Amino acid sequence: MPGLAAEQDAVSLVRRVARALNRRVTDLVTLLFQHKSAGSLGAVAGFAIAVVFAWRFLRSSPGRPRRPALKRPPPPVAPATTVPAPSEAVEPVGDAGKLVTRQTVAKRLSGYRKVTCQLLGVVFEEKTPEELQKHATVRPSVVELLLEICKYCDLYLMETVLDDKSEENALAALESAGLFRTGGLMKEKVLFCSTEVGRTSFVRQLESDFHIDTSLDVVSQLSRFIRCQLFISSMEGGQLAANVFNSPSLEHFFS
Repeated sequence: MPGLAAEQDAVSLVRRVARALNRRVTDLVTLLFQHKSAGSLGAVAGFAIAVVFAWRFLRSSPGRPRRPALKRPPPPVAPATTVPAPSEAVEPVGDAGKLVTRQTVAKRLSGYRKVTCQLLGVVFEEKTPEELQKHATVRPSVVELLLEICKYCDLYLMETVLDDKSEENALAALESAGLFRTGGLMKEKVLFCSTEVGRTSFVRQLESDFHIDTSLDVVSQLSRFIRCQLFISSMEGGQLAANVFNSPSLEHFFS
């Protein structure tokens, strides 16, 4: 090792100096006895003392073992802490259907500000005004869909009725289904009229961007005034205008 070799060289050097000093001291003692004058004796004695002290210093200093430098232990390193990545808005597995519906509604109704929709045959199981006089049943599959539409557009529901009882049945069914609870749909936005012409007039007065209806006559009359329409029918609508879609149901169109 380099350190051990350097130490051995230093020891060897000290020994050589010691032997030289011993010979020098012997010569000085001999000279002392040969010259007996007081001045010579004092000079020689002083020189001898200086040589002795120098020899002792050189002999003792290099021979001391060096203490190895103490190495300080490295500071403790704190355990790494895993920082969780910012959570992203991920839908739970159970809400996969809602996620698809939300994305589809946002895509289908992109750019449309106001939506109008007929109740019979679209929102209700009933398809005629006569059935509505007796009862009204909201289709369970359209509840979440209507609530999603309310988040993106100003939604108005409307229907042609024969009497006040029909209006009461319709409002009660919508309220029972929870469509008025979230605030997206209000009772004031559910409109009633006595003829299909009146329903057509409602749509035009509201300046709807997107209308949904089961009547081919209503859809045909509005095609010149409404930006886009959805004709709900299980059969093909024949020669429909370019701005009219055809679907067997509301949920099928947004699926």
